Amino acid sequence: MGGGGGYGFSPSDKKTLEQKAKERLKEAGETIKRNVFISFSHEDMNEVNLLRGQSKNDSSDLEFSDHSVKEAFNSENAEYIKRQIREKIENTSVTIIYLSEKSMKSDWVKWEVEQSIKMGKGVIAVHKGDTPPSNIPRHITSNTSSIVSWKHDAIMTAVDNAAKER
Repeated sequence: MGGGGGYGFSPSDKKTLEQKAKERLKEAGETIKRNVFISFSHEDMNEVNLLRGQSKNDSSDLEFSDHSVKEAFNSENAEYIKRQIREKIENTSVTIIYLSEKSMKSDWVKWEVEQSIKMGKGVIAVHKGDTPPSNIPRHITSNTSSIVSWKHDAIMTAVDNAAKER
């Protein structure tokens, strides 16, 4: 029967190796590009596309991995969509929630936050303007390490901190 000859890495071994690699890159002066999942409501697509555009800038350390969902949460395609989204979240270190009136009420956003937490991912929230919305639901406030304004430096600091804390 199969067996890998004992060469597999445990999750703690992988975490240790990942941390050592990050430290070496930092010592060498390299920036770490963060792959993040962005959770949002489909109705906010135009604004989210502007946020995604920040990652296209050569000086940006962000890379987005997300999936726009147009299906109802309880649709016949929901399980297939959930599998696809889980894979995207799995390949990231942080989930960014784009805060809007629609996203704060979205069952998909709530589910994506829950999945991110289950997978041990850092979670932050981003809002437009100088002050966050006053009615942010508990499933967001209790699961995010920070809520920041839509400014590149603020987002990058929050993403880095969330990645380190996970």
